[in-house]
Formats: sequence, C-alpha cells, structure tokens
Amino acid sequence: MTDICCIGHITRDRIITTNPPATTHCAGGSAYYMAWAIEALPRDVDFHMITSVSSEVMPEVEKLRQAGIRVTAFESKNNVFFENKYGANMDNRTQLVLSKSAPFTLEQLKDEQSRVYYLGTLLADDFAPEIVEYLATKGDVSIDVQGYLREVVDEEVCACEWTDKLRLLKHTAILKVNEWECLTLTGISDPREAAQQIHEWGVREVIVTLGGGGSVIFADDKFYETPAYQPTKLVDATGCGDTYSAGYLYARSRGMSYDESGKFAAAMCTLKLEHTGPFTHNIEDVYQIIKKNQ
Repeated sequence: MTDICCIGHITRDRIITTNPPATTHCAGGSAYYMAWAIEALPRDVDFHMITSVSSEVMPEVEKLRQAGIRVTAFESKNNVFFENKYGANMDNRTQLVLSKSAPFTLEQLKDEQSRVYYLGTLLADDFAPEIVEYLATKGDVSIDVQGYLREVVDEEVCACEWTDKLRLLKHTAILKVNEWECLTLTGISDPREAAQQIHEWGVREVIVTLGGGGSVIFADDKFYETPAYQPTKLVDATGCGDTYSAGYLYARSRGMSYDESGKFAAAMCTLKLEHTGPFTHNIEDVYQIIKKNQ
C-alpha cells in the first residue's frame, strides 16, 4: 500500500521571466514538481508516480528513477508542451499549449493501491469523471483544481467551467485552489466563505493559497491560517503550487496537524520560489524557514 500516489503528465516547458529577463527550457508538470519535492524529503513516506510520456520525455522518467523514485510510465504519442510567460508580478502569467498528451485511462490505474491519490491535473480532459469516482472508493483523492479550469483553444490556455464539479467534489477529500479559482468555482469573492461553500459540497480539507497573502486551510469546521514566508529572492513561481501540495500531503501523511502541514508546505514554497526548476532543498532548510518566521 502506497502512502501517496501522484498521477499526472510530465510536460516540456518553456519558461519566460521578466525579472530577470530569461528563457528556460525544462521538464515540468504537477506530477514532476511533486515527485522531485517528495524525493528531497526523508524517505519515510512511500511515494509512487504514474505518468504518460512520449519517448522524447522518457529521459526525465529515467532521472527520477535513478534518484530512487518509483515511476510507472505509460507511452503517449505526444507530450504536453507549455509556454509560461511571467510579468513583473509572479502571480500573473500567460500560457500556451503547443501539444497535448493522451488522457489517463481507468485501465492504467485500476491496480494501484494507495492511501492518497493526488491528481496532477494540467488540462480539463486529463481525467475522466469515472476515474475520480473509482479512485475515491480506494483512498483519499487530492486535487489541485487548476487543470479543471483551463482548456486549450488554438494553443492558448483559456479559462473554462468545471462542468462536473458537483459530481466530483463530493468524492474529493483534499482540494487546493487559489483566490481566482475559488471565485470561479463558487462565485464568492471572500476566500473563507468560498472555502466553506466548497466544504459543503463534500470536500474534507479545502486549501486556499493567497499568493503573497499566505494560505488558509478549512477543515473540521475551523480555519488554519499560514502567512507567506518571504523568499530571499523571487525567481520563478512555476511549480510552486505543486510544491505546496507535496509539502502538505507529506506532512499530513506523517501525521502532522493542519496548522503544521500548512506551515511546512508554505516553507517549501518559499524555497522553491528562489530558483527555476523543482524543489532542491532538504527538510532542515524547511524547518529553518519556519523557525525564522515564528
């Protein structure tokens, strides 16, 4: 039995930043950033990554395996290719999708046994509703909602409605949203009121990230607030939300409280913001950030 099973595509990314001006080509995707973040932490949580990649991206799978990460990789004719362009404010970005991978299938996932299934959604059609419903019968489903709210129209990533939200949220144990996603899902501008609404739809733990305003977790009818820890320099926000999810799920799997898990995840985010690419620090660095901000 796995503690955390992370399911998602590894992408090819082109990251364009304004401050400093730079263009970087690298691998990416929710599952990719989560896997490397988990790898950097102590091996006391059993982790399995399931992905679907083309032969062009298979070397990235081999790097993960060489680092000791258990990866099941299905073959896909194409890969997701993102272009992420950031303005001076790292909370704002424009996205293009230059190619897409095939969606995951029930057949690919039916034999996996895990306590938590993290769905690294990138686009609205990555996971059919039946997959979410099926996985929820075997463990807790954790979703970062971003992929369900974006579709590709002529290569441009556009906002879309999550048409199956009420059907699937009642099968979702943990949901992470940002302020815009919170408003889009509920029509409620206040993040705390919106979190309560999402909870009423069936989600046990609702995590709302507020950019520079930190994050808030609503669980067991109580709010747990975590401030944003200031990075020494702000370089690249790509993968920051996925790193937060990795930290939160790792901490919860270790039996940490909601409050402790939020702080642990926020500290990992802070360290990730300081460089391009996945999380590369260790657990001592994470606790040092928390200690420094007490």
